[in-house]
Amino acid sequence: MKVSEYIAITIDRFSKGYVFTYADFTTEVNKKEAVIKALNRMVQSGKIVKLAKGKYYKPEQTVFGNLQPNQLQVVKDLLDDNGKTIGYLTGYSIYNQLGLTTQVSNTIQIGKNEIRPNFKRERYTIAFIKQKNTITKENIPLLQILDAIRYIKKIPDSNNEKSCKRLLAILSNLSNKDILTLQRLALKYPPATRALLGALLDELQLNINTEALYKTLNPITKYKVTGLNKSLKYVDKWNLI
Repeated sequence: MKVSEYIAITIDRFSKGYVFTYADFTTEVNKKEAVIKALNRMVQSGKIVKLAKGKYYKPEQTVFGNLQPNQLQVVKDLLDDNGKTIGYLTGYSIYNQLGLTTQVSNTIQIGKNEIRPNFKRERYTIAFIKQKNTITKENIPLLQILDAIRYIKKIPDSNNEKSCKRLLAILSNLSNKDILTLQRLALKYPPATRALLGALLDELQLNINTEALYKTLNPITKYKVTGLNKSLKYVDKWNLI
């Protein structure tokens, strides 16, 4: 079978929006130059779209034009390294999923232990947030919540009061085990994040002790997160102003 035929057959099996690279073919076709030429011809014919250097996807065509791949597909190579989780979608990328905003951003934010400068992939800006905790598949949903608390002022098309009400709903659906893990993970976040998390947890009256979290804070330091008085009763205890 010719290289071009093999590649065409393989791409036909990919789902629309799936992002692939040369590596998806080199396991069976050990002719990299032939693979590159075949892929470039398919880009020119419009069958596939080039996302970035060495990255392509099969577009889903609509009456409004080609649909972009979802954000996870766009950056999946930055989230996983040979089966090991090294990053996760966060910030602007998950505010909509968490119900914190209706907006969908062209900036894809990724939490990682080791960050790098921002860069572009087609219409997306890829940005990074430093995560000091070890990243695992299990704790990613909790890290996403903590990131939303940390950057509450930057949630688009919202305000602190609305965001707090939604965060309270999210936290109320967590298990006691997850709440305890959340508090442990919060210890590597800035003090203002720990203070706001403490106020949110106290508001829910979950019979979970937040004293250990409280003791990590300087009792004379104030944290400026305005507009919380209507949503939270314990802002004074946690020195939120």
